[in-house]
Amino acid sequence: MGLDRRAVMRKALLAGGGVACGAMGMSGAPGLFGWDRPPLGGGYAAAADAPEVLRSPATSIHYYADTSEPVVAFSFDDGPGPQWTPMVLDALDQARVPATFFMVGENLQAHADLVRHRMSRHEIGNHSWSHDDLATLDRSGVERELGRTHEVIERVFGRTPTLLRPPYGHLGGSTVLAANAFGYDIALWSHQMRERHFEDDPDGQVRDIVDNVRPGSIVLAHDIGKAHRLVALRRLGAMFAGLKARGFRFVTVSELIGTVARPLLPV
Repeated sequence: MGLDRRAVMRKALLAGGGVACGAMGMSGAPGLFGWDRPPLGGGYAAAADAPEVLRSPATSIHYYADTSEPVVAFSFDDGPGPQWTPMVLDALDQARVPATFFMVGENLQAHADLVRHRMSRHEIGNHSWSHDDLATLDRSGVERELGRTHEVIERVFGRTPTLLRPPYGHLGGSTVLAANAFGYDIALWSHQMRERHFEDDPDGQVRDIVDNVRPGSIVLAHDIGKAHRLVALRRLGAMFAGLKARGFRFVTVSELIGTVARPLLPV
């Protein structure tokens, strides 16, 4: 019986890799194989290797809320920006819907006047300073990214943020440690706008959200970015109306993740 050529090659590569790693040590392996982002000393760092920075015994990561109540939280990432953020706020105001904005610090600093007086019903979360991939940074790098944004949110809005959404949803141990140090919960999502898929079918994007949202869902959208994202943003009103027709109420992410512990009051 002949040997499988691919199997032989695979074994040879693994054997060669083992010899190379043994010769240089694991710290040199990422550069050899091209997976040096995220670095082993950064995002891959254990999330329990620096107990001196821990602020609480646990950091919670939320994709949705485990509730039977018909509630949903819309969230908007990456802003604020002058092109689309006002449009999003107008749609939210018209529907009387609260939302959570995960703001990039450098964008907030540049466009603070766009949102300074328009966020009374909305929540603001930390989405890093420069939208770098936090999973590629060591703990001090993550803390710099979060700390600068934390400060500008407090300065512009007079509020202390309590939520972090890491850019791209990427998590490393250093990010978890930094979130704990700031007292943040980490908020991800269970549904997102699929603008590229529905670029030529705006009604399809509406149906995708209205039909698939479930009690406790966290919905991800973006209030800056490439033009295809307008497929979702221009139809926010239709999404809100469709979900209201299904009996849904709208809350911020912090309110949503608190529904397990306490009932929501009517809006």
